[in-house]
Amino acid sequence: MSDAGIAIQPGRSGSRLAVRVVPRGSRTAIEGTRDGALLIRVTAPPVEGAANNAVVAALADAFGLARRDVIVVSGRTSRRKTVELAGLDAAAVRARLHAILR
Repeated sequence: MSDAGIAIQPGRSGSRLAVRVVPRGSRTAIEGTRDGALLIRVTAPPVEGAANNAVVAALADAFGLARRDVIVVSGRTSRRKTVELAGLDAAAVRARLHAILR
C-alpha cells in the first residue's frame, strides 16, 4: 500500500489529513487508503461521538501522539473527516504513514 494518494495539508498546529471512517467494524484498524483518504475501521457505532473517539484513539496510537493532539477539524457527523495531528509536519506524517501502510 502507498500513502501517495493521501492529501496532507498544513494546519494550525501541525498537519491535516483526510480520513475515511467505517464504523461498526469487526476490529479497529488502519486499513489503507480509499478515495485519497486514510481508511480507518472502528468497532464503535457512529452514535454520540463514539466513532470519532475511536478514530482519535487509533490515530494517536499509530502516530505516537497524545489523544489531545489529534483533533477532528471537520466532518464530525460524516464518514469523511479532516483530522489535524498537532506537532507533526507533513514529512513526519508521510514517514509514519509509510511505516503504517507497509
